[in-house]
Parts: sequence; structure tokens; C-alpha cells
Amino acid sequence: MADDPQRRFEEDLALDARLTAEARQGLTGTARAEVYGPAYDRDDVTVPPDGRSMAEQPRWRRDFAIDWPQDHHVARRDFTKFLVLTSGAFAAGQGWIAAQSLVRHRRPPPPRKRIAAMTDVPVGESLMFDYPGEHDPCLLIRLAEDKLVAFSQKCTHLACAVIPRFKDGVLDCACHNGSFDLATGRNLSGPPPRPLPQIELEVVDGEVFAVDVTARTS
Repeated sequence: MADDPQRRFEEDLALDARLTAEARQGLTGTARAEVYGPAYDRDDVTVPPDGRSMAEQPRWRRDFAIDWPQDHHVARRDFTKFLVLTSGAFAAGQGWIAAQSLVRHRRPPPPRKRIAAMTDVPVGESLMFDYPGEHDPCLLIRLAEDKLVAFSQKCTHLACAVIPRFKDGVLDCACHNGSFDLATGRNLSGPPPRPLPQIELEVVDGEVFAVDVTARTS
């Protein structure tokens, strides 16, 4: 049976106070043998004001115990609740991530969309367009005569618009001084946690088309 100081104290009070400890041990049937265990300081165990046992006390008094053994029990119970809730939240988060990943993999690719003609984007310049939706701003960047790249214009930190700086070879986010590589879209400095989503391109007869979006984590 678990050691319960409150119960032991209440049982001690119920014994005949006129009997000494030695006299009690010589009697048969006065109390269970386990009563004669280590004594507890009266300051460690509190008798409720109404004199009833702890099991008969209202819930609030059991939850806000004022003696150390009971308070220690409440602290362990609250810690257990915290562990259960934290574990449940972690499991729910992992399930949500797995579900989102499954949905993304099963989602059909966005439709093919014409962006511009090659002649519309001179070397060293960029062109804004929306893809895959009307509110998804992107940048088409011509790095060389035969090299085009395109990225989402939304910074991966807080979705501010990034601006190309061809001289320095970067895409800058003015909101929090983040920067990305102009040729690859990879995050270089500042708070952005991951590269810019890349727009997959096709060039057919001098026409540039967006065909897909690749979200990257590194």
C-alpha cells in the first residue's frame, strides 16, 4: 500500500491517546501493524478545519493542498497532465505535417502558362508575372542569352516582395534584409529560412512558359 502521511496521521489521532507507543505494541487488535511506522512531524500534515478526512474534502481543497505530501502529489499529477498534453500536441502536429505532404504529392500540377517572348526580357533584366494563381507574384530573370530562371517573388520569411540586384547577383528583401542568390534562389543571409520556390520553365519557338512550381527546403 502506498505511504500516505495524511491517512497515517488521521489513524494515529483515532488511537487512544492514553496509551504509550510501547503499550500499543503490546496489544492485539488495536491497530494494523503498519500504523507503527516512522512518525511524521505534525507540521508536515495538516488537519482540515472541519475535521473530516481528506477523502471527504471538496475538490478545491484537494487541488490546492497546503501540506507538503499532498502538495507534492498535486505537483506530480499536474506534471503528468502537462506531459500528456504536450505529447498529444506533438503527435497532432506530426499528423498534420504528414497529411499536408500527402495532399501536396497527390495534387495535380498547375496548368501550363505563357509568360512572355524571349525578346520581351533582355539580358540583365527581369519581368514580373503571376503563377500559378492570379495572386502569386513571380519574377522571370534573364541571366544570359540562353539562360532564364524564375522564382516566386515572396520572401520565405514573411512574404515581402524580393527585388533583383543584378550587379550583386542577389534578390533582396527590404523588409528584414534577407537575400537570395539571383541564379539559384537559395537563401544567403538574413531571416529567410529556405530558398525561394522555383518556377519550372519551358521555351518553345522563342516563347517562355511556366509549367510547374518546386518548393524547396534547402
